[in-house]
Amino acid sequence: MKRNVWCLAVIGLALAYLSLVYMARAQAIDWQKVDETLGRKAAVSDDVHRYGFPRSDLSVTLDGVMIKPSLALGGWIAFKPVDAGAMVMGDLVLLETEINPVMAKMIANGLEITAVHNHLLRASPATFYMHVAGHGDPLKLASALHDALAESKTPLTVAAPASPPPAVDLDTAKLDQIIGVKGQANSGVYQFNVNRRDPITQHGMPLTPVGPMGVAIGINFQPTGGGKAAITGDFVLTGDEVNPVILALRTHGIEVTALHSHMLDEQPRLFFMHFWANDDAIRLAEGLRAALDKTASTKN
Repeated sequence: MKRNVWCLAVIGLALAYLSLVYMARAQAIDWQKVDETLGRKAAVSDDVHRYGFPRSDLSVTLDGVMIKPSLALGGWIAFKPVDAGAMVMGDLVLLETEINPVMAKMIANGLEITAVHNHLLRASPATFYMHVAGHGDPLKLASALHDALAESKTPLTVAAPASPPPAVDLDTAKLDQIIGVKGQANSGVYQFNVNRRDPITQHGMPLTPVGPMGVAIGINFQPTGGGKAAITGDFVLTGDEVNPVILALRTHGIEVTALHSHMLDEQPRLFFMHFWANDDAIRLAEGLRAALDKTASTKN
């Protein structure tokens, strides 16, 4: 018993030390210059700086629903301090004609492409998602990402909002209760991040905090009137969870729109399952909860 307590104490001290090391590395980076290069302020969570690149320039419809950027068009890039610089991960929202120009610039600037695929079906215009990764000097990474995004029509400056975001006309307290975590309103969309219980690493580096690093289960509700909502997002799954989650979603009338990887060398190996439905929000939340119950996810 004493040995186990001692081991836990050592692990705790080691994690605390690593946390201090990562925070020191984060403070050594000139984040103001990174902000200036990318043309926006980051959302900061622990040592991760995450930059949003929503496709607010696009008017995308799916099954008659006008997609808000925060529902399914929210590109992002996250920087996490590591030895000799930072690692960067991201998910960029692109039109079909933008994929190859952006990819060519990414490759020329030494960045990696880890996935290109759809998240939605039947969207007009069709949107695609390019997952990227890199490692090195944060300012050089930011400049490379800016230059690549300039090959698309992604807004590179942040415009002041024309009006306050619309209220989320849904029973959000009930949604919180069903999903099992507290959601958050974002530009008219109610969003959930549901963490997995198992640690996730890439290149031996813990991908924490998991939400900003793109490895939390994401669930988004956009009100469509009369208590209904369009839902989309992605489940983060291990291989043995994939088909049970597909069955749970399909049983509850939720369409599976994509199944793929987002990274190349994460541990454990993960699969990302995207979904879509537009129906009674509470009924859809219950279907999502049934799918979450098939995963190693957390619940408050």
